[in-house]
Amino acid sequence: MACLDCSSCSCDPAATEMLAIAEAQSIDTAWSRHVAQQPQCGFGTTGLCCRICLKGPCRIDPFGKGPQLGVCGADRDTIVARHMVRMMAAGAAAHSEHGRHIALAMLHLSKGHLKDYSIRDQEKLMVVAKRLGVETDGRDLMSIVRELADITLNDFQNQDYDQPCNWLQASLPAPRLKKLKELELLPHNIDASVAQSMSRTHLGCDADPTNLILGGLQMLATELSDTLFGTPKPIKTTSNMGVLKKDAINIAVNGHNPLLSDIICDVAADLQAEAIAAGAKDGFNVIGICCTGNEIMVRHGIPLATNYLSQELPILTGALDAMVLDVQCIMPSLPRVAECFHTRIITTDKQNKIAGATHMQFDETRASENAASILRVAIDAFKQRDPRRVHIPNFQQEAIVGFSVEAITAALSQINADDPLQPLVDNIVNGNIQGVVLFAGCNNTKTQQDSAYLDIALSLAARNVLVLATGCAAGAYAKAGLMTQEATRRYAGEGLKGALTAIGEAAGMNGPLPLVLHMGSCVDNSRAVALGTALANRLGVDLSDLPLVASAPEAMTEKAVVIGSWAVTIGLPTHLGTIPPIVGSDVVSGLVTDTARDLLGGYFIVETDHALAADKLFDAIQQRRAGLGLKTYIAPAPRPALGSLRMPTLPERVS
Repeated sequence: MACLDCSSCSCDPAATEMLAIAEAQSIDTAWSRHVAQQPQCGFGTTGLCCRICLKGPCRIDPFGKGPQLGVCGADRDTIVARHMVRMMAAGAAAHSEHGRHIALAMLHLSKGHLKDYSIRDQEKLMVVAKRLGVETDGRDLMSIVRELADITLNDFQNQDYDQPCNWLQASLPAPRLKKLKELELLPHNIDASVAQSMSRTHLGCDADPTNLILGGLQMLATELSDTLFGTPKPIKTTSNMGVLKKDAINIAVNGHNPLLSDIICDVAADLQAEAIAAGAKDGFNVIGICCTGNEIMVRHGIPLATNYLSQELPILTGALDAMVLDVQCIMPSLPRVAECFHTRIITTDKQNKIAGATHMQFDETRASENAASILRVAIDAFKQRDPRRVHIPNFQQEAIVGFSVEAITAALSQINADDPLQPLVDNIVNGNIQGVVLFAGCNNTKTQQDSAYLDIALSLAARNVLVLATGCAAGAYAKAGLMTQEATRRYAGEGLKGALTAIGEAAGMNGPLPLVLHMGSCVDNSRAVALGTALANRLGVDLSDLPLVASAPEAMTEKAVVIGSWAVTIGLPTHLGTIPPIVGSDVVSGLVTDTARDLLGGYFIVETDHALAADKLFDAIQQRRAGLGLKTYIAPAPRPALGSLRMPTLPERVS
């Protein structure tokens, strides 16, 4: 196993503590495997390696001295573009499958097939239904659910090439829809768009890099989870590995699909007596990892143990009895790490089985029964726990989460009930809020875990930029204590602090809103766009006119590529903190930066230096302010010390 400098791996003290244990016990983790892979292939890093056909793999000499064409004749620009579009297609497929699963669940619910589920937010259902043209007056609830599910599923199979996806038309401002229509970037069918991207990148098809890249800029949206599981509202919880309990049966849910994890939360409450009878004084303790963890965190206040990159580490505590997996961003290494302990790794989706794990197929029609079976496996594992190996890091932070668009609007309505967006508009106009940044994306072993998120957010917040976060970005901020009122008092610029305090106190929070607003899992980026769309409609402008930017400092997956492309497509300057595999082509690099800016208003900012990234995002916000005729500011870039983030740990989880 590769030797690690654990402190350089992550700025999360709980993670570094557990990595030291892994090092001492010679247990491989993502970080040690990253070191073992060095040096990584330079051709692949720049995107100049092609393995699409069996004549390859072919590679292009980046310095112009060796081969400049693949065997088929493809040059560097075509090769780089093909692979980038394939990454977009895979990412779009992953996100769209999540939406399809939820839509199918709603369809089955409307037919009476899912006894364990219900529409928890009927008000949200009606709002969404009306926005999509579903008649609601005088109709029973399930007929509305059925029609909404049918309309959504039609977006996956619509055969009318001239009819854009229903959700796109219902979710974006008119100027943006007009722009995308002119550029022929409005997909008519989600499945067809993914298939066409794969088809056009096949050997012997599209070889124009410009056409390839523009054909890959696609968008997806869904709000159905809120209607089925409830729309998040602000709730106080905790985060980081200290949320595990020594005297409880600890169950982690990991992945991206809330259909099972939501039921596990309910059934665990019903089976507490069984857990206590097995010797666990505190019964079941459900905790979250990755985006499934975010889903149940923002809706139920379930604590989040960690984000993507450190998902192996809770096993090393010796206190995790079961990890329940659904789909996406799940490390195949989990069963190998669990072999060193008593932990049961349980897969639940037929499309996501892992060698060495226990597979327990999840069926929505028997959801509670399935959840109970899984919980009883955790009880059996708990009985095999070795108390001598239990080591739970004493790190947990309070977090206020659950800031859906509805929750933000409700808070603003306490200031202006007739026009809830007016207070936000006023604060942007007067400069108290310079702009808004959405942090999304993953973790990546190429950078110190979470550090870019924290550095850039603190720098922007000090310059009065409102910070929103989803997915693993949100997990980073929750673990570091930045989703608290105290963080607002300590780190926000005076204008931002005043605005967040006024809104928080009006909403009855007895203080400011937290410094970073947790908007949900990585599929919930649409919430930030919904807020931006509401502002754009309110002001009569396009999204590309607003002082709204995005950042993925640790982009890692194909989903991150398509999320970033989507953000650029709707007009946002979008920062990437890891270098994408496109730098081997000047043409493709230019397309996603300069050409994208000219055509779409959005563009990529590739910058690995945290301080420079913050400066470039702030500059982009100032350019948008100038375009709207608002006062611009040249403020010195603050450099908050990371050490100042080490707030006191909480002795117990917040109830």
